[in-house]
Amino acid sequence: MSIPLRDFGKTGVKISALGLGGHHLGAAKDEKTAIEIVHRALDGGITFYDNCWEYYRGKCESWLGAALQGKRDKVFLMTKFCTHGRDGSLAMQMLEQSLKRLQTDHLDLWQVHGMGFPNDPDLFIRAGGAAEAMHKAKEQGKVRFFGFTGHKDPDVHMAMLNTGFPFDAVQMPLNPFDAGSFSSFETKVLPVLNQRGIAPLGMKPINGHGEAVKQGVLKATEALRYAMSLPVATTISGAEEPMILEQNLKVAQEFTPMSQEEMQKLRERCRYYAGDGRYEMYKVSLKFDNPEARLAHDFPLDTMQVEVKEMIHETDNTGRAWPQVSG
Repeated sequence: MSIPLRDFGKTGVKISALGLGGHHLGAAKDEKTAIEIVHRALDGGITFYDNCWEYYRGKCESWLGAALQGKRDKVFLMTKFCTHGRDGSLAMQMLEQSLKRLQTDHLDLWQVHGMGFPNDPDLFIRAGGAAEAMHKAKEQGKVRFFGFTGHKDPDVHMAMLNTGFPFDAVQMPLNPFDAGSFSSFETKVLPVLNQRGIAPLGMKPINGHGEAVKQGVLKATEALRYAMSLPVATTISGAEEPMILEQNLKVAQEFTPMSQEEMQKLRERCRYYAGDGRYEMYKVSLKFDNPEARLAHDFPLDTMQVEVKEMIHETDNTGRAWPQVSG
């Protein structure tokens, strides 16, 4: 069975309605398992592959690159970079490292990662910043399309869009809790992207680590189906175990959109929990914050945060990204 293909905005390119998240790939028990997950995803019809320069200190890109050897032409490959207002030359260094780890000469989509602070749009668009680096990368033939991501504040997304930069895609959390929350990307950002022909990329359909599923508020399958029923180009969901991937593939391969009535009923079920952000900790706490972003803004790190542990000492730096780049 195949997965539906959808338009990647107004570019004329089509991508699979389900994408494979990059961060969870680094949590696979070993490289062999990660490669098996990617190969199964390919066989199952997933063409869109997410990643990021900093995920598990380069390991996620390295494992994905190994898995895509001989298969690069079958996928739409995306990764992200984390300059957060630093000089654009750093973005170009990160790009070269990402290309090396992914074992490719170009990216289909290159995104600036984790826009979440009020001054991020100004830092992005400033002279000598990341925006200039993105244009340079495209001129060099190393990047086809541009985008940005973020999971904290839809108003920051709107400010990024209002910089006037020609984004092809925007990534954001979309799930039944977001729809009824105080900072709704579905309400504020998604309609604008569709109006402008920019490809909406949904992420965190099961809220990152699935706490709401574990506590019985909803099922993983209905959460994923809800997210895929929104007017998005793709819904990105990670899988560190083959079993999780198989569950996601089944939803995507047998996909039928939820009716508006079904979607509203699920929103209402989740609305009670949405008001305090308990299942959207990436909006209201440090839990999912990008350490690179916090460092660039001179904010303290939470040393118990998973991403910080990865950065400091708890993951082997197979990509060798951190020693090579200074801020």
